[in-house]
Amino acid sequence: MGSPKSPAADQTLRILGLLASSRGPLAASMISQRLGLPRSTVYQLLAALQDHGFVMHLPEERRYGLGIAAVELSGAYARQEPLARIGRPLVTALVDRVRQSCHLAVPHGRDVLYLIEERAPGSPHLVSDVDVRLPAQLTASGRAMLAALPPSQLRALFPDREAFVHRHDGGADDIDRYSRLRSVLDATRVRGYSVERGSVTPGLASIGVAVLDHRGWPVAAIATTFAEGAVAEDALPALAAEVQRTAETLSARIHGRSRRA
Repeated sequence: MGSPKSPAADQTLRILGLLASSRGPLAASMISQRLGLPRSTVYQLLAALQDHGFVMHLPEERRYGLGIAAVELSGAYARQEPLARIGRPLVTALVDRVRQSCHLAVPHGRDVLYLIEERAPGSPHLVSDVDVRLPAQLTASGRAMLAALPPSQLRALFPDREAFVHRHDGGADDIDRYSRLRSVLDATRVRGYSVERGSVTPGLASIGVAVLDHRGWPVAAIATTFAEGAVAEDALPALAAEVQRTAETLSARIHGRSRRA
């Protein structure tokens, strides 16, 4: 049996969640309407949140937005590195299960930034070390996250051919234009995981799965890298299922959305 909820606490958190997900400040009447709360209750909770700095009132606009205390919470979240702390034991366990090197990366503009790199014994050297940035369209981690973005966001990231960066001639797996990227990402969505062969390092291949937040937005990806030929083609789905299992677990632990939702 779960713990009993505090109605006031629940309503307060719903207001903060609504303000955080909105494009701009909202009127109290709009908050009341969207959350189905009495307007008097909304005003009382907004006043309490304003007193503690979590909400700011814009009198000229008659709207409410997030305050500095909410911004400080965001900074504290980043400082505590929750994704790395929660993700490390999951990635380590994944390495133990699949006997291949695995890593966790986060989006950084058109790049991915690697937060965790766990090497399997006897595995080949990888360039995707901690704090290394690589072009997202070349990596399995990046492709997994890009595939979870809406088309408008994807086009904003890659507006023209100059946005595509290359490490070397990636051959058939190279992505150098938007139409090719869309094709690869469409296949990723259908398959449920991304595949990269030789675009980052010749002779190495990777499988990646996105980690989604509560909005379904890609906040990270987990991937495994192995020598091409070390994993039979018909064994790739089983390997991908292990990566998916780990990504789903991390999504659940950050209260994110399941990929199957």
